[in-house]
Amino acid sequence: MQTLRASTFGLVPSQLSAAILDIIDTLTEAGYEAYIVGGGVRDLLLGLHPKDFDAVTNATPNQIRDVFGKRCRIIGRRFELAHVYSGRDMIEVATFRAPPRKPATTAAGMITRDNVWGTIQQDFSRRDFTINALYYQPRKGQILDFCRGMDDIESEQIKFLGEPLQRFEEDPVRMLRVLRFAAKLEFKIDPSIIKVMTPALAKLLLEVSPHRLYDESQKMFTGGYLAPLMHLMIKHQVWSVLFADAPPAMTPFIQRAADNTDIRIRSGKSINPAFFYAVLMWQPFLDRVHQLEAAGMPHTEAWTQAGVDVMRRQQKRTAIPRYAEVFIREIWELQPRLIEPRARQIPSLSIHPRFRAGFDFLYLREKSGDPVTMGMGQWWHDYQELDNDQREKTINQLNRQQLRAHRKKNDARAADERVVVQMDVQPIQLLPVEDDKPRRRRRTRQRDERQESEQPSQGLDGIEMISTDGDRPDTSSIDVNLPSEPDARQSSDRGRAPRSQSRERGGRQSEDRPLPRRRRRPRDLSTVFMGPY
Repeated sequence: MQTLRASTFGLVPSQLSAAILDIIDTLTEAGYEAYIVGGGVRDLLLGLHPKDFDAVTNATPNQIRDVFGKRCRIIGRRFELAHVYSGRDMIEVATFRAPPRKPATTAAGMITRDNVWGTIQQDFSRRDFTINALYYQPRKGQILDFCRGMDDIESEQIKFLGEPLQRFEEDPVRMLRVLRFAAKLEFKIDPSIIKVMTPALAKLLLEVSPHRLYDESQKMFTGGYLAPLMHLMIKHQVWSVLFADAPPAMTPFIQRAADNTDIRIRSGKSINPAFFYAVLMWQPFLDRVHQLEAAGMPHTEAWTQAGVDVMRRQQKRTAIPRYAEVFIREIWELQPRLIEPRARQIPSLSIHPRFRAGFDFLYLREKSGDPVTMGMGQWWHDYQELDNDQREKTINQLNRQQLRAHRKKNDARAADERVVVQMDVQPIQLLPVEDDKPRRRRRTRQRDERQESEQPSQGLDGIEMISTDGDRPDTSSIDVNLPSEPDARQSSDRGRAPRSQSRERGGRQSEDRPLPRRRRRPRDLSTVFMGPY
């Protein structure tokens, strides 16, 4: 064990928060040993700003609760801890651990219960990494180093305390912690650790509680080093175990979202970790939509059902809370409404509670090269910077563009349908027709025949013969040269019009002179009974 002077490495109590100093001083005044341990000490030695501080003491959880009273809450069953509140801050206080008297592990070697109290010399061996096994007492100005952890910090290496395979079997979450520290600190992973990190070992994460894996994923998403961490997860076969359906590949959309998340965290802006879950699950969501539509489900129902199915599968790996699931699905459901908005719905969309998250999602898709957005990400970006008058003009212009595009789409669809019809219809061969005259309807033919039968017979050269006796016409008063019998027969045949010509003449007359309309006779409404009122 090495006892190092803290001031030699630039550690002073003023770098610590008031909450952790309050916990350390209160336990020391109660007669217990108390140290700051873990990542807080490591980050201070590296010149980083620690996210939080953890304390360790020789007081048991019940004794800690007796010291702090209502400010303390004991949590955990496998690994019992005390959460102590100081103002708005919460400090996690653990008790020195000793090796278990009886092995309490699963068949895979994972520890199921670790609540055996011990001394500080026994506690350091229960730590996972050498760089996290440094104990700092701020009031004494001392750093206790039991395993040469300071040397590993200076050489920028991540090493295990003990056999790597055994430490992974005891707690598979340590695989995620190794990758997280390597991405955050930019340290090299010890070759003995890389050697045992196989796909078969990564499957041990399936035995970990989904709630604990969700908490670990929140630490990964909000650490400010998400982009390099995603590459390490793919390299060491951890991605496919943690995320159910997301393909293990850094697509341009995921890469841009990870970079944007890291930039926001480094600039001090807030983020919602569920947003990155929406990015990771976007491609599985689209694939599920296509499957449901291919099965005959309408597009709107498929869009909703796909979100339910994808989130249900992911919750078996990481227990996403209900509020986070609703947030993710609302982002997905806003995408088609933002890409093809109706003009009258644009003002209400801009004040939607999830508009900002949906717009950021759409804008990242467009910047990553997604052609489906049709430039609407930039349109919404410019729309938010306009005043009310300019917004109204922009909406009208967008409405005209949508109508024009819709008209072109319909014209193209109609043209395609005509082409398909012309290709399907077989050419018809026309048979030769003796008479090219248009055929008349049956009623027209019957009317022509009736008019022909009622038409009076005509004599020579078309002169009408009127009989005075009733039987034979009188021709004595007509001065004509009578032909011989053959000529008379020819003349009689000439005087009688052919049947087809009479039909044609009768049809022509009926076409020139249409039938008169039937006049409507007005009714006497005084005699009509209208019924009771």
